[in-house]
Amino acid sequence: MLPDVPGMAGEALRHRSDEAIGGQVQVHLTNTGTTPFTVTEVALDSPGFQPLPARPVDAEYAPGRTIDLTTPYGPVDCAVTPGPAAARLTVVRAGGTAEAVRVPLAGGTLAQVHAEECAVAAVAAVVGVAVEGLTEAGEAVTGELVLARRTGDEPVEVAALGRSVVLEPALDAELPVTLAPGRDRLRLPVSFRPTTCEPHVLAETKQPFAFPLRLTVGDGDEVTVDLTLGDAQEALLQELLGRVCTG
Repeated sequence: MLPDVPGMAGEALRHRSDEAIGGQVQVHLTNTGTTPFTVTEVALDSPGFQPLPARPVDAEYAPGRTIDLTTPYGPVDCAVTPGPAAARLTVVRAGGTAEAVRVPLAGGTLAQVHAEECAVAAVAAVVGVAVEGLTEAGEAVTGELVLARRTGDEPVEVAALGRSVVLEPALDAELPVTLAPGRDRLRLPVSFRPTTCEPHVLAETKQPFAFPLRLTVGDGDEVTVDLTLGDAQEALLQELLGRVCTG
C-alpha cells in the first residue's frame, strides 16, 4: 500500500477515446481537502510500465473538484507485476511553492492494460502479422494479410479482422482460418473499401487505419492485435478515400 496524500484522491480510468488512441489513461484526480491547488505536471508511476517524462498540464483544483488528466504510459514490462500504481504530480499551492507528490491510484485499469499489452506481446512473439502487396483496384485496395511464424509450432487461428471508422477490410477466406502446425506462413487475400464519405467523419476520426485482428495461439485466449500498416500503405488507403469520396 502506498501512503495517501492529504487532500487528494486518485484513480486510473480509461475512456473509449483512450482505447482508440492507445498508450494513455486518465488520472482521475479529486481535491478532497479544503484549499485549492494547481497541477502543472503529471506522470504515471507504476511497476510493470516503463516510466515516461512528466507531461505538462495546467489544471486548477478547487475544493471538491475532479479533473481527468490525460497521462501516457510507457511500454509494459511483462516480467513485473503491475501495481501499486501512483501518479507523480507537481502541485502548486497558495503562495506559489511547487511540490512533488506521489498520489496512489485506485482501480484495476492499469492491471487490465498491463494484461492486454502482455497478451499482445505474447502473440507477437509467436507470429508476425503484416499486409503485403497493396494495390489499387477500382473502388478498393487489395493485397494479402500475411501471418509469419516466429517461434514454436502451435496453431494460430484468425477469427476476424475488424473495420476502422472509415474503412472496411474483407478477408477472402472462410473464417476462422488457421496457420497450422508445420506451416511457417499463411497468406489471406484482403481488400479494403470505404464505409462512409461523410465529411465530418473523415475529418474527425483519429485512427482511420486501425484494424483490430482477433487471433488465438494454441489453447490460449483470443487476443486482439492492431494490424500495423506502413506509411506508404496508409497513404494508398488515404488516396482510396479521396478517390471514392470525391470522384
